Amino acid sequence: MDSEALSRLTVALAIGLLVGLERGWQTRDAEDNRRAAGFRTFALSGLLGGVTGLIALKTSAAVIGWVFLGYMGAFAAFHWLEARSEGSASVTSVVAGMLTFLLGTMAVVGDLQLAIACSVGMTALLALREPLHRWINSLSWQEIRAVLTLLAMSFLLLPLLPNRPIDPWSAINPHRIWLFAIMIATISFAGYVAVKALGNRLGVFMAAGAGGLASSTATTLALARLAREHPSSSGLLSAGILVASGVMMLRTGAIALALNGALFSPLLPALLTAAAVLGIGAAVLWFRSVQQETPDLQIANPLEIGTAIKLAALLAAVMLAAELVRRMFGGIGVFVVAALSGVADVDAVTISMARMAGGDVDPNTAAHAIMIAIAVNTVSKTIVAGSVGNRKVGFLVGGISAAALAAGLAVAI
Repeated sequence: MDSEALSRLTVALAIGLLVGLERGWQTRDAEDNRRAAGFRTFALSGLLGGVTGLIALKTSAAVIGWVFLGYMGAFAAFHWLEARSEGSASVTSVVAGMLTFLLGTMAVVGDLQLAIACSVGMTALLALREPLHRWINSLSWQEIRAVLTLLAMSFLLLPLLPNRPIDPWSAINPHRIWLFAIMIATISFAGYVAVKALGNRLGVFMAAGAGGLASSTATTLALARLAREHPSSSGLLSAGILVASGVMMLRTGAIALALNGALFSPLLPALLTAAAVLGIGAAVLWFRSVQQETPDLQIANPLEIGTAIKLAALLAAVMLAAELVRRMFGGIGVFVVAALSGVADVDAVTISMARMAGGDVDPNTAAHAIMIAIAVNTVSKTIVAGSVGNRKVGFLVGGISAAALAAGLAVAI
């Protein structure tokens, strides 16, 4: 007995059982013999695909095509009879049956792990029918456009960009820069979706946390404006600003480490310490402001093609400036670029330094540059909070932020 063939046939049957379990549960209220396909039918479909693949291995690959055509015709015919009697127009079960057959075949003649992964993905997609329909109904055109923008950025424009330096100093790689822009845009959009899904249930903290993933500077500006309109909520909104700053630090550390693991030791402990101090300060302000007014926060869709283009341009400018200044002034010049860039954004400096660390720039120098950008950005957000919001917000955010930076500096030293 061929043990390899037997194990693969078992997987083909398991694929059918998995899909059949979901399909059978969905039609559990239907009368017996009134369903075109249920638990057993889908299980047999997976096994049929596996047996067909096994026969094809012994004879000809054309067997798979002929058997599949016969199976598809019979399955579709019975489903048509069911749909006519019930007045249903859904074709989901037909497509699921066809895919179950083909995945059963793939489990025998193709990539076993890929067949298993596809079957799990298909079953999850089928099981999430109601949540997915509710989510689609809740989408606005701006959100659909944002998803299309992200897909276009990822699968249309990215492959067209040259994956090599195009400047005399070998600092600007269009493919890599746009890939980084896509990564930041995806993180930004994920934060926006989280707020949309959870609504106001988690209030200011959820909005601030998601905003910290997208842009802590923009989040600070938005919350400071709310504090000016709702002075009684200054403590609560200050807590939100601190949360956004803490999330920004954690996000920056995650991006840096994902791009260059050599930054772990010189960077992560200081960032974790500073973020922890910000978190503690935010928690204290949160508990002190439980009885205060909670404003209705609105977060705009952060993913627009214009934003992505600006981010890519900023990344290119910072990378080029960092390389030129490094060649002229060494490590001190890198710190100057980091400080100037950190006024508005830390992602460009983070990505640039992570790319250069271990090569043109020492990992410690790169980590220090990233920390300088974070420190400058934190100070600039404190100024924004105090000037756009009110004196209380500026005092609370400034005091706790200063303590966080001092703690991070102590750990770094």
